[in-house]
Amino acid sequence: MNIRTIPYLMVLPSISVIVIFMFYPIFKTFYNSFHHYILTRPKDYGFVGLDNYVKLFSDPLFYKSLNNTVIWTFFNVFFQCILGLLVALLMNTEFKGRKFYRMIVFSPWAFGGMLVALIFSYMFTGQTGVINDLLMKSGLIHERISWFSTGSLARGTLIFTTTWRGIPFFAVSFLAALQSIPGDYYEAADVDGANKIYQFRKITLPLIKNTLILTTLLRTIWTFNIVDIIAGMTDGGPNNSTMTLPHYLMTKFNEGLDIGYSSTMAAVMALILAVFAGVYVAAGGFGKEGDL
Repeated sequence: MNIRTIPYLMVLPSISVIVIFMFYPIFKTFYNSFHHYILTRPKDYGFVGLDNYVKLFSDPLFYKSLNNTVIWTFFNVFFQCILGLLVALLMNTEFKGRKFYRMIVFSPWAFGGMLVALIFSYMFTGQTGVINDLLMKSGLIHERISWFSTGSLARGTLIFTTTWRGIPFFAVSFLAALQSIPGDYYEAADVDGANKIYQFRKITLPLIKNTLILTTLLRTIWTFNIVDIIAGMTDGGPNNSTMTLPHYLMTKFNEGLDIGYSSTMAAVMALILAVFAGVYVAAGGFGKEGDL
């Protein structure tokens, strides 16, 4: 046996697992998108070309779901990133009880999506929810708000819920990046008379740029694909105002068990995310050192 082939043989099991459990499902999804494939009508299975794509792109609810998904993903990632960075900056400073504070900050990440949806659904209940109770006692509102009665309120409630759960991911990622910055940079900046804002702009941000790009990219992909919290709190309502593409896909599949059409929607979602990831990483200059 050639000694040069040994490393390839050693990684072959791992590559096989990746091919079986990742690449094959991706290939199968795109393959099914070109077929008429309904589980309850196996005899009608057959190649239909682009018919599923024509059907998808002529569906008004697809475009509404896409618009909802863009809004949902952007505001979720924006608020999670900003608040996560602020939390990380606070945790990177020395203060009494910091370990306990870190434990509290990271705890939302341990809750499952459906559990979070259940808890916040009760909290935002119009008549008995604790959110309305606190707002009324503080004098901010004078009558109870029905948080799920309109599209804007329902979207805001969902974004608030998912932001609460997503902050720990950004906080722990940014904290790790902040702790890798040599303290000598800040000491030199202090000697030169640079204030904290200037240090943040010229030292902190450039040195955590790669972490910022990677975390926002990963969180964008994950948030784009969230189903559990939406299904548990609004189920896409009211009037499909919180219906996102993944939730629409799940709903369409459950209604008719149409694997072909569902695969088409999944394929389009995958292409959207792939194009976004490529453009975002290239535009952000991932892997390049920031200017100090």
